[in-house]
Amino acid sequence: MHNSMSIRPLVLALLACASTGSQAVSFTQNDVTLDINGTINGFYVNREAKTINRSTGATTTTNNSALTNGLLPGWINFVATTQANGQDIKAHFSFAPGINNNSQTVGLPIGNNAGGAGTTNPYSQIDTRNVYFQFGNNNWGSLKFGRDIGLFGRDIILSDMTLLGVGGTSNAGIPYNTTFGMIGHGYMYTGFQPQITYTTPNVGGFQASVGIFQPSKFAGDETKAPGFQGVATYDWKRNEASGKVWTGAVSQTTSCAVSPCATSSYTANGFELGAKAGYGNFEAVAYAFTGSGLGLSTVGAQFYGGSNNRGNKTESDGYFLQGTYKFGDTKVGLNYGENKDKDGFALTGTSPLNSIKNRAYTLGVYHSLNKFITLVGEFNDEKVTNVSDTNFDNKNRTLSFGGLIFF
Repeated sequence: MHNSMSIRPLVLALLACASTGSQAVSFTQNDVTLDINGTINGFYVNREAKTINRSTGATTTTNNSALTNGLLPGWINFVATTQANGQDIKAHFSFAPGINNNSQTVGLPIGNNAGGAGTTNPYSQIDTRNVYFQFGNNNWGSLKFGRDIGLFGRDIILSDMTLLGVGGTSNAGIPYNTTFGMIGHGYMYTGFQPQITYTTPNVGGFQASVGIFQPSKFAGDETKAPGFQGVATYDWKRNEASGKVWTGAVSQTTSCAVSPCATSSYTANGFELGAKAGYGNFEAVAYAFTGSGLGLSTVGAQFYGGSNNRGNKTESDGYFLQGTYKFGDTKVGLNYGENKDKDGFALTGTSPLNSIKNRAYTLGVYHSLNKFITLVGEFNDEKVTNVSDTNFDNKNRTLSFGGLIFF
């Protein structure tokens, strides 16, 4: 199966679903084929962070440089495929290490020595993202069991050009083993989640997936039911024109007895609608979502800060726009995204916030040096308004240069 350079890295590095595509290593023994593929990236990042007191006009500015991963970590995929009794069978393991061997940033895997945890192994920061198996065929579809990318928010992160770069850094410490791209500035991060998912056959470009998911701990102390996610897509290609439209939903009901959740049961819901269209070398993306109790979209993590101690569910919405054009082996693009939250919790988890808004744009250049290596340069400008319901705004400007190899 042939994949263009603009699509192949996304499939191999993030979904790693194209087990029939070109791989770095592929061999067959008996009835099982094992494919191995992966990616490595590194970027120089220079960031200017400015805090502005709206009442006095006083500003505080800091600058820092770092060598870090971009939105993608490193990635190695092992995909085994076979057939038995009319079923196509697939098993997938992946490991995602970063290039930074230690960090004080909360949120990194074990080894970061954050929060006074003591000296730990600085080389243990390996994120196991894909651990699943699936089976099915073209007649009835497929079933997936294990850990893989979520459904809600999946297609928009795959469409974000900063997936191959750095994008924004407002929610990331530097150095960090991944940055945030446009996560929190136009959409929420889908994550890699335990799930049992059914996907229909592809009928004339139409396909749908629905699944039960491990309930998020952020959503409360206990849950009576699993989380639910679903997505429906339609793809088309007519000569030089191609496109995709999709809609998705996420829902979870929870009980919660302690802050920062509500003191009573509630149901969180989110809905999304997206479209991507291309003609020749031009491609445009438009996307919007809304959530109630889904969490602080301005942070980007689903269910984090889904409600406050007054029992109010966080109300969230956002939109994302992007246009790209290819000049030979070079693609240039500009995107813009904005997220808004209200009635959630501040990042400290101790006081409710009234509202917060993140907006950002990225200008990027992506050059395919050859079929393996892509060189990237980006400029990202972010503004965070009304952080934790205080009188301060934050502005970040990030300039990044680096590259990726896909094999």
